[in-house]
Amino acid sequence: MTEDAIHSLTDEALVEAIVKTNDTMLFEVLYDRYATMVYNKCYGFANGVDEAKDLTQDVFLRVFVKLASFKGKSKFSTWLYAFTYNHCVNYVTRNTAKKFEKQSVSSESIDIQNIGEEIDSAREFENMRVDKLKGVMELISPEEKMILLLKYEDNLTIKELSEALDIGESAVKMRLKRAKEKLVHKYDNYTKDGESI
Repeated sequence: MTEDAIHSLTDEALVEAIVKTNDTMLFEVLYDRYATMVYNKCYGFANGVDEAKDLTQDVFLRVFVKLASFKGKSKFSTWLYAFTYNHCVNYVTRNTAKKFEKQSVSSESIDIQNIGEEIDSAREFENMRVDKLKGVMELISPEEKMILLLKYEDNLTIKELSEALDIGESAVKMRLKRAKEKLVHKYDNYTKDGESI
């Protein structure tokens, strides 16, 4: 297969070829397509650039090993988002002894209006300041942060979330509802110096 032909393959066709051949050159194409996206997701959970780079490498090593478990029920990118977030959540959970204080969740790209439309306390959400929201995102659990980011930063549908997380759509809706309620509650109790009351 020519290099042009390889680069023109869809993600799903590329994954299929990698699983069949275990070809690391093919995997590099997939890596090139998604390295920046995975790094950005990891950075939201890491304590700096070096840790984010390490997490990114870990994700891709695990993806290479687990690629055969991608069944094509969702788009590859959706599966990779969920895989990356799950890895980061597990990493953070394992390292709770370390003071976990992360600064940037790139909350600027979370569609606050979008969240606001779906929650009873919509007015509170619309009035949330992005800088304050960033801080509050660090006060909720990594799992809650993950599902909110998948929904509002990556714009996954309920169906896509259900497929990516391998849980029912009603479970997705319930987790989203709880995470949003927790976020609103934490936001309301957040002081200027960034401490939760």
